[in-house]
Amino acid sequence: MTTSAGYLADARLVADAILYEGYLLYPYRGSARKNQSRFQFGVLMPPGYRAVDDCEPSASQTECLLECPPDADVTVVVRFLHLQRRTAEEADGTGGFRPVASLRIAGSEMTTWDEAAEREQQLTVPLAGLLAGGMDTAFEVPGGETAELLTGDGGEIPGRLVRRQAPLAGMIRLTAQPLPGPFGGVRLRLVIENHTPADGPLRRREDGLRLALIATHALIHVPGGRFISLTDPPEWAAPYAAGCVNTATWPVLAGPEECRDLVLSSPVILYDHPRIAAESAGELFDSTEIDEILTLRTLALTDEEKREARATDPRSAALLDRVDHLPPELLERLHGAIRYLGPAAVDETAGGLAPQEAGADLAAPLTPWWDPGADASVSPETDHALIDGARVARGSPVLMRPGARRADAQDFFLAGRSATVQAVFTDVDGNVHLAVTPDDDPAADLQRAHGRFLYFAPDEVEPIHPSAPAEGGRQ
Repeated sequence: MTTSAGYLADARLVADAILYEGYLLYPYRGSARKNQSRFQFGVLMPPGYRAVDDCEPSASQTECLLECPPDADVTVVVRFLHLQRRTAEEADGTGGFRPVASLRIAGSEMTTWDEAAEREQQLTVPLAGLLAGGMDTAFEVPGGETAELLTGDGGEIPGRLVRRQAPLAGMIRLTAQPLPGPFGGVRLRLVIENHTPADGPLRRREDGLRLALIATHALIHVPGGRFISLTDPPEWAAPYAAGCVNTATWPVLAGPEECRDLVLSSPVILYDHPRIAAESAGELFDSTEIDEILTLRTLALTDEEKREARATDPRSAALLDRVDHLPPELLERLHGAIRYLGPAAVDETAGGLAPQEAGADLAAPLTPWWDPGADASVSPETDHALIDGARVARGSPVLMRPGARRADAQDFFLAGRSATVQAVFTDVDGNVHLAVTPDDDPAADLQRAHGRFLYFAPDEVEPIHPSAPAEGGRQ
């Protein structure tokens, strides 16, 4: 199967969400404490930063399994953010400029802030070359400085924004090896390394971020190939999937369900074939949050808070503009969507869906398999258990004897105390559990009314008044 442009576009939407995951969090102001420590996912620091914090990697490794013809080509697109330090400078009256924390011009405010620029490296190599020994491709991203002059209402230039970027250097290493055994397939390895040399002392994380590959991830495309899910591999491939080593990244099948020749290797753990919800109106930079909640909270920001957020970053300004002008029908869509109503009955003999039985109650709830009510033979109120030949049921007095397999010290405070059995439960595995209330608990009546009990196995209680087992009830 050849991946269509639509499939690639679909995968890039998810990749873009990863690229800016956590870029700027609600309330989208640079002064918010949560926005003082940024860029947590997919950060590949320069090698020299290991002396500061050896927990921050300078390389990532992706290993995935692939079935494809021997003449296939492998295309890799490596994407990351490049930190761009934006400094606000005001005119000093002598033709020069001096840095300031913020600059207000023509009713708008600009602040000093770390933006990010998108970077992408793409290469296509024949699989045969990777099987023969692999291929290493070095890349460089130039640094630079640009200045944006700001014009006031009268045409004067009261200040400017200066954006500076340090140069970056890295390496993309691709190798492949055939899988042993009769099933065929290859193991594909992609290593992305940051080779940027330090241009000064690295003392803080901010120093390393200037030279880092941020939110690093990759799209791997093999036309005519078929990637094997590492999350849910077929039985024959399960041992090879378990042997794949993925560091600082995790590969998943990308695109819609029918697409199998495209993989997204992400620093955020995803499921196979991730999609952007159709109801989402735009990026909120926090894909673990609910769009409706973030949208409503953003609408509730004060004018002053929105002014500061707009001054923080162009992306937060665009987010606020979108939320402020969100049509009611789009806001309503965020409230929820029904995606599955339940499985439809299939009439295999008719080759289609079975019609609803006449007179069936569509509103009647189905009893879950795990609910005791699903088994008419289970009756916690009347069932009993045999303990040392004695019948123990609701109302039976027992002594609590917590077993050695319990790890909570609180359980041992109950040892030797008397209790009353309130119910006898049987779980789906056939194990019996006794629900009891301690006799000396002053809140026993309240706990009983709320259905809150202590649970013990039959070998963890001792009948106080043994009696012969009675007939009837579940044993």
